[in-house]
Amino acid sequence: MSNVYGRMLRVSTFGESHGPAVGCVVDGLPSGIRVDLDAIQRDLDRRRPGQNKLTTQRKEADQVQILSGTFQGFTTGTPVCMLVQNTDQRSGDYSEMERLYRPSHADRAYDLKYGFRDHRGGGRSSVRESIARVAAGALAKQILTDLFGTRILAWVQSVETIDANVSDPSSVTLEQVEASLVRCPDPASSSAMEAAIFKARSEGDSVGGIVRLWVDKAPLGIGEPVFDRLEAELAKAMLSIPATKGFEIGSGFSGTRLRGSVHNDPLAILGGKVRQTKNDSGGIQGGISVGEPIDCRVAFKPTATIASSQDTVDILGQPAKLLARGRHDPCVVSRAVPIVEAMAALVLADMYLVHRSRSGLYPVPHFEATP
Repeated sequence: MSNVYGRMLRVSTFGESHGPAVGCVVDGLPSGIRVDLDAIQRDLDRRRPGQNKLTTQRKEADQVQILSGTFQGFTTGTPVCMLVQNTDQRSGDYSEMERLYRPSHADRAYDLKYGFRDHRGGGRSSVRESIARVAAGALAKQILTDLFGTRILAWVQSVETIDANVSDPSSVTLEQVEASLVRCPDPASSSAMEAAIFKARSEGDSVGGIVRLWVDKAPLGIGEPVFDRLEAELAKAMLSIPATKGFEIGSGFSGTRLRGSVHNDPLAILGGKVRQTKNDSGGIQGGISVGEPIDCRVAFKPTATIASSQDTVDILGQPAKLLARGRHDPCVVSRAVPIVEAMAALVLADMYLVHRSRSGLYPVPHFEATP
């Protein structure tokens, strides 16, 4: 089972949903990187369960401990190990899942692949594994912020059929996003999204949605023109998050409805710099970052566990009915926001370090951040 992401910045995650703890080991961090423990904890608090009435009511503090790799607030260049204890498991809620497969979960897939699985909350397939991603991503954010002033922000763009009206993504602030229970910066759409989530939960059902990612001042020139294209690495990272079903960048699928004369991003001299007059390419061309904002969207399916009876089979292949128990999100997108940000940070930091290793410069002088 692969549990490692990255080439230069390598993140290994460990732990299960109902085990004693989850965590990560981050290797490849340069020495002397500032470590803001409060910032790491803030991102974990945005991801944690039980944070409001729209999320699962599993009560976890998700308090992070750094066990190695730092001294006096800075990285030492050795592996950084971070740990979060699990304290509110209710494994008995999953006793029926030992013999029944949950529809659209990883239960049957794990048995097909490994012949063995941890039925308690899905084990490694649980979204609780994402704690490690968020902790590691918070460290990666600090590298990017300190070197380039990079700003990585995500928000909920849609829930079910309700779309947020965000006319200027560059003006969206973290405060606007966090002011909404759904993490949607459009107040009118946020209220409608909340109502849709409550309605689905009251009917024993769930809904899905889309998270939008916006990155300002990403390092210039990172990404490779063939297999390791920056958008390909972002897609891989985002689609590795549990419950994801789609990824778009720039104009995405809607760009297929345009002609090249409309879709192309014209170049001009603006403020003494070469800039695009629009950004349908989403900040990446030829697999390489070009200094414009990186604009992505990640689709999340409706939560697979619902409080309604579903047809399934047992481990012997016999038909059965399943009425799931346990505590689950009726919609995952609000808690997915910091996970999307974290994975973006890990991709950008890793690809920057790869580029740095080839150029031998730190930081590369021509990486001039675009305003």
